[in-house]
Amino acid sequence: METKNNMICNLETGLCGPGGEDTATMEFIDFSAPKKTVELYYVTDPICSHCWALEPVLRKFVDQYGHYFNMRTLMGGLLEKWGDGPVDPANGISGPQDVAGHWREVGEHSRMPIDGTLWYDNPIASSFIPSRVYKVIQEKNPELANTFLRRAREELFAFNKNIAQDEVLIALVNQIGFDGQAIVKQSKLSEADTSLHEDFQLVRQLGVRGFPTIVMMNEEQKGVRIVGARTLEDYVNALQQLVPGETLQPKQLPGLDQLLQREKLLFSREIEEYYSIEKNELDAFLQKQLPQDAYEVNSLLGEKYIQEK
Repeated sequence: METKNNMICNLETGLCGPGGEDTATMEFIDFSAPKKTVELYYVTDPICSHCWALEPVLRKFVDQYGHYFNMRTLMGGLLEKWGDGPVDPANGISGPQDVAGHWREVGEHSRMPIDGTLWYDNPIASSFIPSRVYKVIQEKNPELANTFLRRAREELFAFNKNIAQDEVLIALVNQIGFDGQAIVKQSKLSEADTSLHEDFQLVRQLGVRGFPTIVMMNEEQKGVRIVGARTLEDYVNALQQLVPGETLQPKQLPGLDQLLQREKLLFSREIEEYYSIEKNELDAFLQKQLPQDAYEVNSLLGEKYIQEK
């Protein structure tokens, strides 16, 4: 019986062992992820309704193309306080009650549920308050800071909670695994206010005046500024302009089970956008993707949402 000797070296190929067909002298391969050559600044505010409307598109964009950019979230400072005069006269907003109708319009148009009745009986005093909490958490863990921001928006827009109140903020911070009492206390110190105003300064340098705004910039300091909540294609096209000569390759999206495990709560509009399905396909999609005992379906302001059980 013939015995193969894997130690034999081939003088022609200079190869020891069973090379088979793989005897090319040299080949170039790349095991690394694409180099992140683009800086992305997401300018937002905890009480920005159009930022809430952008959530479905932004999540998909980041999950599919985030390997091409470094993302930094900046607080924009939408509402410092209510005064005697108009806060936003261009949009007809002079006092808290004027916000409610504007929010309802955004919610109906985007299908990201917005209640907004707190503006009548329990108005938010300032968006700087939750923004400072965000900055304290961001210093410790940027990823959890964004989780906090998402949870705060859920409580505010969908469930009508005042996220400028200490008890609400403490509960939200506790949910993400930090000491809510300690974080909220720290957010009232001068260091947190300084950090917040550093964001404001950078926002001004980027030429941003409204939210949401996304600014992308490449290594050559060429960039694009996208104002307002736009489509996925808008953001992908902008990114493509900043990496000329390279064809963008989107990452495969996680399954709904993984997404729900990460996000905990998802609205119908978010699932539809993420998986490119129609509204009338949602129920069948959920049954196919998730075990019946893994989630529960609820409805809010005419829109369905799912939660982990």
